[in-house]
Amino acid sequence: MSKNPFGHGQELYDYLKSVSVRESPELALLRKATQGMDSATMQISPDQGQFMALLVKLLDARIIVEVGTYTGYSALAMAGALPGDGRLIACDISREWTNIGLPFWEQAGVRDKIDLRIAPALDTLDQLLEQGLAGKVDLVFIDADKTSYVNYYDRAYRLLRPNGLILIDNVFWGGAVADPDITDEDTIAIRQLNDLVSRDDRVDISMISVGDGLFLARKK
Repeated sequence: MSKNPFGHGQELYDYLKSVSVRESPELALLRKATQGMDSATMQISPDQGQFMALLVKLLDARIIVEVGTYTGYSALAMAGALPGDGRLIACDISREWTNIGLPFWEQAGVRDKIDLRIAPALDTLDQLLEQGLAGKVDLVFIDADKTSYVNYYDRAYRLLRPNGLILIDNVFWGGAVADPDITDEDTIAIRQLNDLVSRDDRVDISMISVGDGLFLARKK
């Protein structure tokens, strides 16, 4: 779902989308196919998808790892920005959700670029490390269960090449991270991740107000 983080009113956010977002027909259809689901707030906004696709191109990325695919909007946005020999390894545990995206991946001509792994993401990430992918991945996008964020970040850093980029979603958590009275498990986990990244001198960082907060960490 489209999230408005600005605090300047929906009109400005609608304007931003009207002049900035160039959403492909397949992305628009997939977003609409997801909107009616009870879990639709898990989908990234179209402006975030476009921003991430731009980063893929700026990095000249060839290998992407996505931790948490949901119905496949972010995978579609990033895979569409990859070159012909590019590869996106998509980690998720739900065939029900990922199956929604498969037809749109096919229609967009990127299905062959997406290596979908249905398994616990930590297992898949550890397998990738064991298979020699450490230090070879260009970009890792983390958008899965929040209580595992610190562990995902650890694996992502190890997989990443120098100058590669980690993107971590939902780091605002609807504003809950800034409210000390909110102490549920997910909020605590995101605070821990934010604190860890902020103190990690192995990376250059920037937390930006895209969607529900996006933390960027560039491996030095």
